[in-house]
Amino acid sequence: MSHRAMILGAMATGTTEVEGLLEGDDVLATARAAEAFGARVERLGEGRWRVTGRGGLMSPPGTIDFGNAGTGVRLLMGAAAGYTLSATFDGDASLRKRPMGRVTDHLERMGARFDWSGAKGLLPATLTGGRLMAIDHVQTVASAQVKSAILLAGLNAEGVTSVTEPEKSRDHTERMLRAFGAEVEVDDAGEGWVIRLKGGQQLRGTSVAVPGDPSSAAFPLAAGLLVPGSEVTVAGVMLNSLRTGLFDTWCEMGADLTVSNRRVAGGEEVGDITARHSTLNGVVVPEGRAASMIDEYPILAATAAFAKGQTVMRGVGEMRVKESDRIRLMVDGLRGCGVSVEEEPEGFIVSGSSVPGGATVHTAHDHRIAMSHLVLGMAAQRPVTVDEPEMIATSFPGFVEMMRSLGGAIT
Repeated sequence: MSHRAMILGAMATGTTEVEGLLEGDDVLATARAAEAFGARVERLGEGRWRVTGRGGLMSPPGTIDFGNAGTGVRLLMGAAAGYTLSATFDGDASLRKRPMGRVTDHLERMGARFDWSGAKGLLPATLTGGRLMAIDHVQTVASAQVKSAILLAGLNAEGVTSVTEPEKSRDHTERMLRAFGAEVEVDDAGEGWVIRLKGGQQLRGTSVAVPGDPSSAAFPLAAGLLVPGSEVTVAGVMLNSLRTGLFDTWCEMGADLTVSNRRVAGGEEVGDITARHSTLNGVVVPEGRAASMIDEYPILAATAAFAKGQTVMRGVGEMRVKESDRIRLMVDGLRGCGVSVEEEPEGFIVSGSSVPGGATVHTAHDHRIAMSHLVLGMAAQRPVTVDEPEMIATSFPGFVEMMRSLGGAIT
């Protein structure tokens, strides 16, 4: 939601006030990109930002470096494609390995052009936008990034753009587009839905309150479940049903997880979640739940290492094309800590018990791999070490300090 607030604010006419912005390195990269595309971006205080848009995007003065921000680069590719401009997108070594074709192929169907400096589908890439035509797209993999890029491009395409999702992905873009004044039609078709958006709509600046991120809240809550004697409450966490798959899974595993003070903030349901030390049991995670928790499988795997029996996680091949091959890295890290893990092409199975720990885990610059193994180390028999901890700041600045304040021993 922080990425989307910055991007839609830059596309809009007028001023957008944002509260609760997640000030991780990834979001800050998107903020810098929004400024490069012509918006005025100001930090007013902790989590408080103002974006003043010109009613459209303009060609940036140079190459835009998105660092490790996969969400930022893919969504801004879609947003920028609808304007008559040229822009070069790049990122760090990790982002350069992540597939962009899953977004750019569809934008090219709409009329955008991408020129690749190296291998097709990998950054850096130069976009030439404008004169788009609407498309009807059917998702084969539940991906909010792909859906969002197409919808953002559709704002400035001729005709009605539609995205059909047989399996629902997170709907933050649809909700926020409405907050910015766009008309977005959603036809619920049971398990899936169809989203339609007419081109030629102008966004208007608004106020955005960003709820607490379930992906970030997962780490202190997991520590609360695993460390004996613990009770941890995280306030103001988003409870959108398309983002709570991890919490549902933990409850099925027997977690003592409660939600209080439910309320609405920024158009999203939020609440305060309390986790208490629990005895967990392995479960088979429904494959259809993957879209609602794809970023949370690493921390789920860490908690599954302490559960009695097997936790089966399948239908999560998308994990292999995140910041790293998260299936491979979690398998390697857990095995190094003495956990029995079976790797599959599209998933993995963790057989839980007590965890010896004691490993040094290779994270491949992946923040979620690092945080998941640090939480694992808090409950393991011996300390767990991760390399490249600086990457944690991409999504969770202050993670180490916060966990220390709860009693976690991180050095």
